[in-house]
Amino acid sequence: MKRITLIFAVLALAVMSLVSTGCASKADVASSNISKEAEQFKVPRRIIFINGITDKYLMTITGYCSVETSNSHIGGSLEVTCKVGKDKNGNDTFKRDNLGLSDNVTYMVQQVDPIAVSTDHYTVLFRPQTIVPDIDSNP
Repeated sequence: MKRITLIFAVLALAVMSLVSTGCASKADVASSNISKEAEQFKVPRRIIFINGITDKYLMTITGYCSVETSNSHIGGSLEVTCKVGKDKNGNDTFKRDNLGLSDNVTYMVQQVDPIAVSTDHYTVLFRPQTIVPDIDSNP
């Protein structure tokens, strides 16, 4: 039963991705694919924080980083999660910084190195465990 559910979920994702690729330009497809690769920690980035009043750099984060933004009534915030290496068991290790943004602090996310992505096909990344929880466990 779990296998059938997984197959159905994969087919549904494939159909949704085909429908969504209908009229996107090559630039849109490349941009989307770069974003997906960056969120999988495959794109080196530099995140620079700048004081808008003094024009001085406040901080720079460089690495294979995912960047998430959020806004609230008091200002925005930025969550930067970076892949920093592997532990003694070979598992990836990460660090996360939460940064507050104000009306005089801005940031820029720069891609450090070019990467090759398709301009003809969207990249779809998913984890089966998120679609069908406990896929490897026995009841």
